[in-house]
Amino acid sequence: MGKKFFVSDCEGPISVNDNAFELAGHFIENGEKFFQLVSHYDDVLADEIKRPGYTAGSTLKLILPFLKAFGATNQNMKEFSRENVLLIPGARATLRLVKQIMPAYIVSTSYEPYIQALCDLTGFPFDQCYCTRLDLDRYVMDDEDIKKLKKFTSSIVSEPEFDNLENIFWEEIPQMNIGSIIDEVKTVGGEAKKEAVLDIMAKNSFQAHNLMYVGDSITDVEPLNFAREEGGVSVSFNGNDFALENASIAVIANNTIITSIIADLFNRYNRKVVLEFVASFEKDPEKAVENHPVDPQLALKLGETNTRMELVMEDNLEDLKEDSCKFRKEVRGESIGGLG
Repeated sequence: MGKKFFVSDCEGPISVNDNAFELAGHFIENGEKFFQLVSHYDDVLADEIKRPGYTAGSTLKLILPFLKAFGATNQNMKEFSRENVLLIPGARATLRLVKQIMPAYIVSTSYEPYIQALCDLTGFPFDQCYCTRLDLDRYVMDDEDIKKLKKFTSSIVSEPEFDNLENIFWEEIPQMNIGSIIDEVKTVGGEAKKEAVLDIMAKNSFQAHNLMYVGDSITDVEPLNFAREEGGVSVSFNGNDFALENASIAVIANNTIITSIIADLFNRYNRKVVLEFVASFEKDPEKAVENHPVDPQLALKLGETNTRMELVMEDNLEDLKEDSCKFRKEVRGESIGGLG
């Protein structure tokens, strides 16, 4: 049988934030627009072109020279992150529950200072997190490079054509001292998230069919698909198109209590019981709770939330994409909700 284990992305399933987007908005001139354009470019490279060696979530590497040029440091990034953590309702209780009932991990593309801040706030152990490690202060930048990068920022915002971004990121920046940061910082996104899951399995002798993975975006495609294909539980929580296409369960909710219920059922029983519960919930949530071994306290809390849950099938995928994407924008805001 083996021990069940829980792995979740952070931003989306646990918190409302997109910390890198918010950092860009805080430090960089026209930073929100700049981030959206670079994020779209990242999606194109990862999903459409499928550039060899390029992983989804590398936006977090690409924006680092610009953050530094506009004055970001280890300390002020840490302070900003600590002051701006915003949890999805129920997330603190969900994290507390899952770490009590089974081994639980966060695997996030987010920068380390943000994950540390979230762990400090929720009491989740930081040593059970995988995230993008960063030491911005060890990179040196002279005045000339600062001027160039500020000019590139304006250029990206005013001329976001693919060729312009290709030139800036792969021709111009690599010639600068700060250019090495793009190679040296390892973002935990896409395939790297799956590698993190495999690392967790290897270190603890876990089996893939005992994995519950929760994600919401393009950086979760590989681990969501892995959990689904290997017979585990694969959940899109307010996910975008990329997440829904690779999950077996779609959750659209304003509270994480449903994540707690799925985790509890999976831990006490198996994937079959979870999928039966989801199929029943889709037809009649109240009867599904009555007719399945849902923890009564969790069931009570569920009734106070706005929760929809369905098995992801070919015939409902397009409807789920439309409704989930719309809802994620309501929960996380138009700008963050629209990111890949």
